Amino acid sequence: MPALQAENVTAGYGRTPIITGISLTAEVGSITTIVGPNGAGKSTFAKTLVGILRTTTGRILVDDVDITKMAGHLIPRNGLVYVPQNDNVFRNLTVRENLEVGGFAVKGDNSARMEEILTIFTDLAVAREKKAGYLSGGQQNLLAIARALMVDPKVIVLDEPTAGLSPAYTDVVWNQIELISATQTAVLVVEQNVERALKQSDFVHIFVAGSNHVHGPASEIATLDLASIFLGRADAKGS
Repeated sequence: MPALQAENVTAGYGRTPIITGISLTAEVGSITTIVGPNGAGKSTFAKTLVGILRTTTGRILVDDVDITKMAGHLIPRNGLVYVPQNDNVFRNLTVRENLEVGGFAVKGDNSARMEEILTIFTDLAVAREKKAGYLSGGQQNLLAIARALMVDPKVIVLDEPTAGLSPAYTDVVWNQIELISATQTAVLVVEQNVERALKQSDFVHIFVAGSNHVHGPASEIATLDLASIFLGRADAKGS
């Protein structure tokens, strides 16, 4: 059973749908990436998964629990967390305090979980008493991811976690994503860098004009005529 199942999801802003009839799964311990041209609905889909936007059709399940109509603050407690692209840390709080905020959804002492996460995010362990606003952009993205992991989620959704980062720090973020998937967390990434997605993902979905246009194992997607697919040609063949 997939950790995440989205079935025939349609959503948008007001009465105008941005995504239509999207189905997608994310497996335990795998990296699933969504790519596509600007305006294809990638971030809209991510926001719909976590209740920022509401579905007009379809349903969303985490570990076979239907979260489609669930209140947004309850979704992390049911195993699905989301890291937005921008404004994703509390800049006036320290690294440690940001992680403590991330753990508020879980009852009891979360200090052991924090130490577990800091063994994965070694840069953050060194800077735990540093205010987040003084971290580099890449370190802030890592902190946002680490904070989301404080609830020990089944699925983590990352919306363009490497946007604006240097190539070196892009490598760092993707290495952390691989470490997260190795903990048997399903990772769903919205990514603009198609080459990186194909290189480091298990499964890739290409969104075009609000639909899940083509999807499959990354090794198979890499053989397709991606330029034609991005332009909306469903019959694009492998090279």
